[in-house]
Amino acid sequence: MSYKNFFDPWIILPTILFALFVVPVIWIISSLFGEYSENWIHIYNYTLSNYIINTIFIVVGTSIGTLIIGVGSAWLVTTYTFFGKRFLEWALLLPFAVPPYILAYTFTGLFDSYGTANNLIRDIFSLPHEFIFFPKLRNVYGAAIVFSFTLYPYVYLVSRMAFINQSRSILEVGRTLGFNKFQIFYKLGIPSVRPAIIAGLMLVLMETISDFGAVEHFSVNTFTTGIFSAWFGLYDFHTAKQLAALLLMVVITFLILEKYSRRKNRYSSGSNVFSPIVAEKLTGSRNFFASLFCFTPVFIGFILPNIQLTYWALNYKLEFFNEKFISTAWNTFYLAIIAAIICGVLAIIINFSIRYKKNKILNVLSSFLTVGYAVPGLILALGVSQLLVFMDNLLFREYLDFVLTGSLIGLILAFVIKSFALANTTIESGFLRINSRVDDVARSLDTSGWKLLTQIHLPLLTTSFLTSMILVVSEVIKELPASLILRPFNFDTLAVSTYIYAAEERMFDAAAPSIAIVAVGLLPIIILSRLIRNSRPGTRIK
Repeated sequence: MSYKNFFDPWIILPTILFALFVVPVIWIISSLFGEYSENWIHIYNYTLSNYIINTIFIVVGTSIGTLIIGVGSAWLVTTYTFFGKRFLEWALLLPFAVPPYILAYTFTGLFDSYGTANNLIRDIFSLPHEFIFFPKLRNVYGAAIVFSFTLYPYVYLVSRMAFINQSRSILEVGRTLGFNKFQIFYKLGIPSVRPAIIAGLMLVLMETISDFGAVEHFSVNTFTTGIFSAWFGLYDFHTAKQLAALLLMVVITFLILEKYSRRKNRYSSGSNVFSPIVAEKLTGSRNFFASLFCFTPVFIGFILPNIQLTYWALNYKLEFFNEKFISTAWNTFYLAIIAAIICGVLAIIINFSIRYKKNKILNVLSSFLTVGYAVPGLILALGVSQLLVFMDNLLFREYLDFVLTGSLIGLILAFVIKSFALANTTIESGFLRINSRVDDVARSLDTSGWKLLTQIHLPLLTTSFLTSMILVVSEVIKELPASLILRPFNFDTLAVSTYIYAAEERMFDAAAPSIAIVAVGLLPIIILSRLIRNSRPGTRIK
């Protein structure tokens, strides 16, 4: 890069953003090289092993559950026709709208000793008051079940996209070799989409180890609850950073493994002619069990919790839209919209810079900017807090009589870092659909730089920008740890309000904000289901 290019605004902005996104993470990791307090020694000797064992158990249980549900349902709806398939192929994405902590809250109300389900069993069969049919779920087993039924759509989504793009020749080879249906599935179907399955599973693992709301509600000690306890229980910020650094190293390891697996495992059809899979019609018991297998995760992960939330809201909390709820919803939506606009604008500028300057360094910086999505919200909140304190001490408090710490700026910054990858992926795909000849023609008409972006590219990116906003808004509204830590005093979001009510066992009050979060989460599902339906090679978008 030349000295002149270094001061080019199209290069300076991505560089500044890279520093802003990476500094909080570096601050967290650097804590490992500092001193270790007595609190750290106590955690290391008595509780760290418990954090590790519980986290591993939940990760393994969730991995097994999401693989069985996600891959199995994706294979069924792609290769077979059965009762309810047209509904189930998009309905299997619905649990995307339910964050794990909301499913955990509803499961508690349903399956506790005197929850709705146990009360219903006792009433139907006239059983004694002490009889308990459903066991308690407030343990590591319950946490693994909750994560499995809320996170399996990650695996389902990528597996379904991969199976859709498989050629019919794979099934024909299996039949030629004398394989039955199950052998074709696990000997040919799964190996051919293994990179996609691993990519989806890595997302599940990172979401699982970074969760705070569900494991905290189930009283399961994991890394995230340990970080929160060290900071707000022991008031030891440095020890909390060190625990967060260990968890971050695990996340980075998962990212490296996922990149390595995709690089080492590449599968493609040996034929130049693509033959789409023709779905085989199932009859009899196979038709019934295929429908049941695909409907079960939709019922447990989406329908059942929404029935419980609606029951609480309508039967116990009639003042659904009270003043506090409206105020909390307004706080959430305007924060989410601000973060979405910032993410969308930054993604447009950065992708335009890459396209306009054709600079390799910008490509590298852009890939690093998207890593924030993999950083757990709790860790990101720690890093942003440290950054804001540093900036206050260095500049704002001394010279500007303004304090960043405890303001909405920190919360918006965390949202932008966390959600930028969603906007960037959407905007990047939008730019790829714009033919490079458009730029050549614009330059020949003396239109370049800012005019090229605003007058030519932006009108063509309207759909991509709106899509990116929907995805970011949905992600921000569901984010709990960062909102809980970085929010100003007396400032609640829907996620924080839900958490506080659930922590106080006020489940009826938690119903309204929970329903609002789920409702907003349905918006990106509509987009995703359409993308999947139109992704089969040779099909036309209608």
